[in-house]
Amino acid sequence: MKLRLLLTALLASVLTAFAAEVPKIDPAAAAKLVAEGKAVLVDCREPSEWAETGVVAAATTLAKSDFDGAQKDWKPFLEKNAGKEIIVYCRSGGRAGTVAAALAAKGVKTSNAGGFKAWADAGQPTRKADAKK
Repeated sequence: MKLRLLLTALLASVLTAFAAEVPKIDPAAAAKLVAEGKAVLVDCREPSEWAETGVVAAATTLAKSDFDGAQKDWKPFLEKNAGKEIIVYCRSGGRAGTVAAALAAKGVKTSNAGGFKAWADAGQPTRKADAKK
């Protein structure tokens, strides 16, 4: 039992270290990279959140639960966008940091764009999203 707790704590600190190494990017800089075709923007919140608040207009919606699971949507998306920077955001930046860290660990160029509210507050266009994927 103590070994399991120790391993869990070690894994959490490794993931935190990776998350700290992922660069953060502000909405204006991220939008510029996306507009130039150098990056793609991903909203990694869950479908119910997309439906509730909307999403950034330029974003692809890929749930973190799919990233953590079978990657039914994530895998083809990553294959299609190989070579581009993957910019991830969520509600507050926490899940985006976790996803970005995992992508970075696989050698994908990535950054954390924080939370949806920062995008809306920065005047970036948003759109309604359906809860069904």
